[in-house]
Amino acid sequence: MSDSVLLVGGGGREHAIARALADTELYACASNRNPGIARIATDVETLDETDPAAVVEYAESVGVSLAVIGPEAALEAGVVDALEDVGVYAFGPRQADARIETDKTFQREFMDENDITGTPEFATFADPDSAAEYVESVEGHVAVKPRGLTGGKGVRVTGDQLSKPEAATYIRNSDYEEWVIEERLVGEEFTVQAFVANGDVRGTPAVQDHKRAYEGDEGPNTGGMGSYSDARFALPFMTDEEYDEALGIIQETVEALEDYRGILYGQFMLTAEGLKVVEFNARFGDPEAMNTLPVLETDFLDVLGAARDGEPLPELAFAAQATVCKYAVPAGYPTDPEDGAEVAVDEESVGDGLLFYASVDERDDGIYTTTSRSFAVVGVADSIDRAERIAEDGLSDVDEGFHVRHDIGTEELVQSRIDHMAELRGE
Repeated sequence: MSDSVLLVGGGGREHAIARALADTELYACASNRNPGIARIATDVETLDETDPAAVVEYAESVGVSLAVIGPEAALEAGVVDALEDVGVYAFGPRQADARIETDKTFQREFMDENDITGTPEFATFADPDSAAEYVESVEGHVAVKPRGLTGGKGVRVTGDQLSKPEAATYIRNSDYEEWVIEERLVGEEFTVQAFVANGDVRGTPAVQDHKRAYEGDEGPNTGGMGSYSDARFALPFMTDEEYDEALGIIQETVEALEDYRGILYGQFMLTAEGLKVVEFNARFGDPEAMNTLPVLETDFLDVLGAARDGEPLPELAFAAQATVCKYAVPAGYPTDPEDGAEVAVDEESVGDGLLFYASVDERDDGIYTTTSRSFAVVGVADSIDRAERIAEDGLSDVDEGFHVRHDIGTEELVQSRIDHMAELRGE
């Protein structure tokens, strides 16, 4: 009898995971009903994915032997630990290991104590006033980070998004108590996601996400407006050696964590002085999963089975194709998003693109927006330029109630990244 798998989470990342497990007996649970996942899964249960008891009850009711945890909030809540207690192997870190993402103070102190390559200069603060006073007095610009999870929207960078006095005001007026203040890193960001289990680390192609809401990298930070990958493991502004160095940093971190399993996602800044670690995440990225999983040629279920059985992870094979992902988000996202609008996607108009539903809710009378990202279209092709055109064509009929960053993956934007790194390198 083949393994059955539980997928926890209902966003675009989880739709990509479901698609990668489409030939499996798949069950899913989340606080929303994602129509893309519902078409693939044998059954979908609506529940709070941060409630370990509810997830365990559903897992036992459907008799799964494996689970994949999508969202970081579920990892922070201890869903992996709870499933493990009832004999279900969950591909994701236990609550204590998930702190590498969920607790930024732990993350930086852990990196510092273990001499992880690329650790930036940082300071931690247990109260807002001390953090604000430090920002006002320190030389140079800084990145201001709340200690806990913020959905990718909590970080502010002085000298870029706001001034130091504005950053101090942001800290004092925020609901967050504890803060990490870091040196501002200047360069080009990229992500490498790795499959990790039993001491093995299997890297995936690098991806560049676009956090800012509007074209030209303007506007507030979001959970990610879209992303692209190349037909090789490195991105156009990187060397193969820089990719290898990033993967080596992930390997260092896994060895220091000792018993980590799941996805470890390193977000890096390629600077004039070399690689720096922006952060680690303890799960697939969203949108990065939608770039990575469609070109994964290795059976994802084989990876899960090897992880559970204590065997070496299979070497991963990827199609030599580029990908471009573009999100459609509700009007006003991320600062004042409108929810409850009906999502009417003409799936035939997506053409050669791959459609991934995200934070929407399917009801009896239609599909409706939440306050987060709604759906994405991914182009897959032999080049970034061709993949971008596929994604853009797939979004050509998007309703005016949605916003799209049309510049993601364009030749002009990619070239600007190449030129920026050449300038930083003095070339």
